[in-house]
Amino acid sequence: MPGTLGWRDALARGERRPLPAPPAWDSIAVLQYTGGTTGAARGAMLLHSNLACQVQQIDAWLGGLPRGRETFLAALPLFHVFGMMVCLNLPVWTSAAIVLQPDPRDTAALLEDIGRHRVSILALVPAIFHAITHFPGVERYDLKSIKACLSGSAPLSVETLQRFEELTGGRIFEGYGLTETTAATHVNPLRGLRKIGSVGVPLPDTDARVVDPESGAPMPTGEPGELLVRGPQVMAGYWSAPEQSASALRDGWLATGDLATCDEDGYFRIVGRKKDLINSGGYKVFPDEVDQALARHPAVLESATIGVPDARRGETVKSFVVLRPGSAATEKELVAHCREQLAPYKVPREIEMRASLPRSSVLKVLRRTLLAEELERRKAAP
Repeated sequence: MPGTLGWRDALARGERRPLPAPPAWDSIAVLQYTGGTTGAARGAMLLHSNLACQVQQIDAWLGGLPRGRETFLAALPLFHVFGMMVCLNLPVWTSAAIVLQPDPRDTAALLEDIGRHRVSILALVPAIFHAITHFPGVERYDLKSIKACLSGSAPLSVETLQRFEELTGGRIFEGYGLTETTAATHVNPLRGLRKIGSVGVPLPDTDARVVDPESGAPMPTGEPGELLVRGPQVMAGYWSAPEQSASALRDGWLATGDLATCDEDGYFRIVGRKKDLINSGGYKVFPDEVDQALARHPAVLESATIGVPDARRGETVKSFVVLRPGSAATEKELVAHCREQLAPYKVPREIEMRASLPRSSVLKVLRRTLLAEELERRKAAP
């Protein structure tokens, strides 16, 4: 096409240009916008030091990858902080090959690329791991080159994890991070104890603690509270938003807005978002706990739970459920199942069957969209 430049020509032109002065360590490298899954997107000011430290933290966690030996599958959007750091910057840092896959929903193409290019390291979200394990004829693909997989952005079901590891022989390690932390703060150890369902322990040079959301006092071991993190990967603040920056950054600690627990071994679990927490008659309900209970029903493919207005309780629990293809279950059956798994006040008062759930560009379920649709429907009802 007119106006395009060939790769070799671009390199030749670049060789003739003088190198620019290196950027200042504490200058802004990118304005990385949050996903906006719980509100308006904000531009996190990530410094060159944030990006440089984060890529070294992940490399150290992986044990120091041999240079020029690994192959990464880049199936996450590179405009997202997870994809930028783990699918682009980390392989560049380690001189690894990058297999670019522009459409992560094309599961057949993903499987073919893994076998053809002998992909050794994957960074994916749970929805893609789930799509791979449930793809018809997945056993016919050669996936034995996979060694390590990083999973983030949402909880990964135990069934999907076990099935994927049986198929590939590789291991999945769940982690946790935010746009505001240049991707990751916690990951399960590559070697040693891995606690399935947890997000692991803090990365090198990263501190984390769980505090009371109201008072800021440390929470006892195993008790849920707001997760605060501190480390060289934490952003400088939000672009042109001093009030929001001051609210998020407190004495060097980033208030994540996520609710977590920390056990006696120092392993963290994410139990929900502060904004998603349901207050039903004075009782606190974590939507993720309800969704995990629903996931244990054999007919349930996925679900999303929200709090909806209730005249008597203030809020009540409602779940949106997608059934597995070929499976059947009624709302009453699912409610009865939840009664066996949960305390009475956590059981959904209403279940709505859906063909699919709304998702963001990185396939994260948008509870905010479900709530908006529910409120609009109730407003229109007589």
